[in-house]
Amino acid sequence: MPDVQLVLRSTRVITPDGTRPASVTVADGRIVDVLPHDAEVPAGARLEDVGDDVLLPGLVDTHVHVNDPGRTEWEGFWTATRAAAAGGITTLVDMPLNSLPPTTTVDHLRTKREVAAARAHVDVGFWGGALPDNVKDLRPLHDAGVFGFKAFLSPSGVDEFPALDREQLDRSMMEIARFGGLLIVHAEDPHHLASAPQQGGPKYADFLASRPRGAEVTAITTLIERARRHGVRVHVLHLSSSDALPLIAGARREGVAITVETCPHYLTLTAEEVPDGASEFKCCPPIREAANQDVLWQALADGTIDCVVTDHSPSTADLKTDDFATAWGGISGLQLSLSAVWTEARKRGHDLQDVVRWMSTATARLVGLDARKGAIAAGRDADFAVLAPDETFTVTPAALQHRNRVTAYAGRTLYGVVRSTWLRGEPVVADGEFTEPKGQLLTRPS
Repeated sequence: MPDVQLVLRSTRVITPDGTRPASVTVADGRIVDVLPHDAEVPAGARLEDVGDDVLLPGLVDTHVHVNDPGRTEWEGFWTATRAAAAGGITTLVDMPLNSLPPTTTVDHLRTKREVAAARAHVDVGFWGGALPDNVKDLRPLHDAGVFGFKAFLSPSGVDEFPALDREQLDRSMMEIARFGGLLIVHAEDPHHLASAPQQGGPKYADFLASRPRGAEVTAITTLIERARRHGVRVHVLHLSSSDALPLIAGARREGVAITVETCPHYLTLTAEEVPDGASEFKCCPPIREAANQDVLWQALADGTIDCVVTDHSPSTADLKTDDFATAWGGISGLQLSLSAVWTEARKRGHDLQDVVRWMSTATARLVGLDARKGAIAAGRDADFAVLAPDETFTVTPAALQHRNRVTAYAGRTLYGVVRSTWLRGEPVVADGEFTEPKGQLLTRPS
């Protein structure tokens, strides 16, 4: 066993067995053991005592649009991973679209990895993309280490990443089932969207009417039917409509391999509070009403919703116009996700153990990284966030690390100040000061 090099000590350490005082020993970037709080510090080891601040496993965000290369003016690996680290996220998985080229071939994946390699402050993995014409590329991408394949059932918003029709969805599913892969899906039905009123303009109520709940329900019904038929594992991205939850729960009871995520903005923001013209709140599917939000929280509590991820989808500020029909749809949430979710969770009677389960343990399991990430336990990577859960801060856009500091959370007071973030036993950021990039590029475990 290698010599212990670091001991992190706290009166509140979140472990799979509960929250307790503990000393966590680290050697060669891995957790060696979780010992009693007053355990003797091994000779030669450095002690970091964080007092009563909470030591929790670094978050794993499996839904991030970094946009690099090609649209780096929107975001890039340097800025996105700094924002992630500032928010207690130590692992992210990059979506295959909004970069140029999209991650839809092995060559494109290689390009993405070359760009990310020297710029990542946290660990980074990659999703592949499932397009109408790239079924032949799915197995090579899987073999090259992508964690699964993203598909749209309605227009993606960028021309280079077209949606799948039902026949194309079948072909992709059959191929992915052959090698036991994972299909992750933006589930809004295009026909349902096309029949909804499309008025445009600055009124949020008009935008909300243009993306009705039924579009999600119809698309998820289609997804479940085909997942059952083809025996493929599927994951529903960024669920906003609570109406779809009974379908998902029923499919699971029948043995369909389906999981589902939601996002901080659906859990903390409501349609009733979105000002007209404020397209920093625009995302697709949209932020819905408070009553809908209540049901999403219930589904998190009972396990119908598996995990919470950011869907960090930035753009330049000029694309956030006051016309909801034409403004870019995406919310930048990497740096604020932990604090935003914790602020609402504590009001609803949840504890940090729940937040860790939704934002670290379950997300690591989703992408097969649960042998390394998602828990403070022996053998896992020594990835940590140190959180002052009872301290508050007011969101100031100028303090964000995102390249474009547009945020739906501006002016909000949130609980949970991230003191420091650690990657494999080394600090990434502490008290706002960053070290040089230490992130590794991850591949799907074989």
